[in-house]
Amino acid sequence: MIDRGMAFIEGAYVEPANAKISVFDLGFTKSDVVYDVTSVWKGRFFRIDDHIERFMRSCAGVGMRCPYDESEIRQILGNCVHRGDVADNAYVEVALTRGAYKSYIGDFTPDLRDTHVSFIAFAIPYVWIVPPEAQDVGISIIVAKTRRIPDECVDARFKNFHWGDFTQARIEATDAGAHNAVLCTPDGYLAEGPGFNIFFVADGTLHTPKRNMLEGITRRTVVELADEIGTSVESGDYQPEALLEADEAFICSTAGGIMPVVKVDDRIFSNGKPGEISSRLRNLYWQKREAGWLGTPVEEVIAAA
Repeated sequence: MIDRGMAFIEGAYVEPANAKISVFDLGFTKSDVVYDVTSVWKGRFFRIDDHIERFMRSCAGVGMRCPYDESEIRQILGNCVHRGDVADNAYVEVALTRGAYKSYIGDFTPDLRDTHVSFIAFAIPYVWIVPPEAQDVGISIIVAKTRRIPDECVDARFKNFHWGDFTQARIEATDAGAHNAVLCTPDGYLAEGPGFNIFFVADGTLHTPKRNMLEGITRRTVVELADEIGTSVESGDYQPEALLEADEAFICSTAGGIMPVVKVDDRIFSNGKPGEISSRLRNLYWQKREAGWLGTPVEEVIAAA
């Protein structure tokens, strides 16, 4: 049970236990939802404007009109954090569902344009997709047999709840005793994992997939940090063998930052310890987050709206 936090649903702030949607909401029945996740660390939102801008692009990308503008969303997110008493460290999500039909047509083919969109936001204590203590020693992942939903079907640039493939991949990882899984495109190239992007290091250069994946904000942050430490970054189409033959690897996400990988399938990197570049980037990321880098105080977010 979530003991702290606050949600915003149907235009009202509610406790987490009362954060509910209708069973007739198309977000529930059809996974017709776009969303985004930012975080608060030591009282500061991280890249909040970048996340809200991407959220609005996702809304437009699936043909849904958000009932709030970017300034109003900022204020709602700030209020969720403040009212939920999670300004120390928080996981903050915003979502828009297609909502429920205004009415049903007799032949049971209701018009998808005839719906009430549902705007949802919430802030809860910070979520780690991998515990920090596991990150310290490096995590294990597998290359899932389940393939990523192709962009031609569901465009991964628009962050969405179509997690059927991700869920199956996570089950594979659990069955294999690994922390998580990375999926490949239908034609066999590395894509992304459930809620994270992946990087690997080969000959001193960082590599990351370039398609069929979310263009992550943390992924963008990694590129900026890599430039700061003088490490070049290339994006491209990579077979799983490129990852398995790499010198080191890591995953990155809003929910956990930069997380070194020490094992992929049966391949062990760096004698089972986090790699040098992965560790430098992880340490730099959290040092800068602690110092307020690219952060906006929660009070400022609320006051500026």
